[in-house]
Amino acid sequence: MNITKIDLNLLVAFDVLLREKNVTRAANHLGITQPAMSNSLKRLRNLLNDPVLVRTSDGMVATERASSLAPKIRKILLETKEALQTVEDFEPLSSTRVFRLMASDYAASTLLPKLLEKINKIAPNITIDIMTPSDVTFHDVEDGKIDMAINLFDQLPQSFHQKVLWNDGFSCLTRSSNPILENFDLNSYLTSKHVWVSKTGFGVGLGMNPKDVQKLGWVDEALANIGKQRDIKIFTRNYHVAMQLAHDDQIIATLPKKAAMIHSKDPGYTILDTPFDVPDIELKMIWSPLLHHEPSHIWFRHLVDEAAKEC
Repeated sequence: MNITKIDLNLLVAFDVLLREKNVTRAANHLGITQPAMSNSLKRLRNLLNDPVLVRTSDGMVATERASSLAPKIRKILLETKEALQTVEDFEPLSSTRVFRLMASDYAASTLLPKLLEKINKIAPNITIDIMTPSDVTFHDVEDGKIDMAINLFDQLPQSFHQKVLWNDGFSCLTRSSNPILENFDLNSYLTSKHVWVSKTGFGVGLGMNPKDVQKLGWVDEALANIGKQRDIKIFTRNYHVAMQLAHDDQIIATLPKKAAMIHSKDPGYTILDTPFDVPDIELKMIWSPLLHHEPSHIWFRHLVDEAAKEC
């Protein structure tokens, strides 16, 4: 194949078509007409001698060759964008830049107060736009639309840069009048009612099943490893909701320690060590390779890391 005859725009069209698997949506994403996108698909089929997308009862499905090419072409486009992006000097004191973060409420409530304190001192005109995990996709981060995502991640694309901000253990949070405090051990823990809370990664969460231990996360997997199961009364994806519900003297919230410690000075709550071992979790920040060498982003990553060390 003569590479000089390849239109780079076709690779862009291929990337979007493989993600959207719909000509109309792909056209809207690129801001072109549907016939123009259909023409791009036709040219791709001729270039690759492959249908690329085929229509099935479930909609358009990528061919085996197109699926194998997708991550390679995606990598080429990312590296091309990174090589051609403009590098500008960054002055924190005068900057009015907006940094867009995806952060779980656990990350936001524990890390961001310290981060904001630092920003107010050295970059007072900078704005932070915080989004929730359900607002953002992996592609948003990969494309550099989101400066950084901070959360507890199960799996990550290899293209992302990442850094562990801290490791955190678990604590139990409950109302100070909860009778369980008279004799708190594994048995009393198991006979209590519990609020489950977790949100990892990206996207909209699905409904939970108390019997599906494999999907319940760190605490319930730790219990399953010792042949035990807790009585989950409420499921939530919000740590602050879980902490509020733990003010009921019949409920225990088992949370990352840094989240539980938000209420360490509130006499209405008591914080206890878990009566069983739970592996530590990792809070990570991740970002796109497109932003890795940008001076303002380098500065911001360093500031986030400093704030995390002081939390």
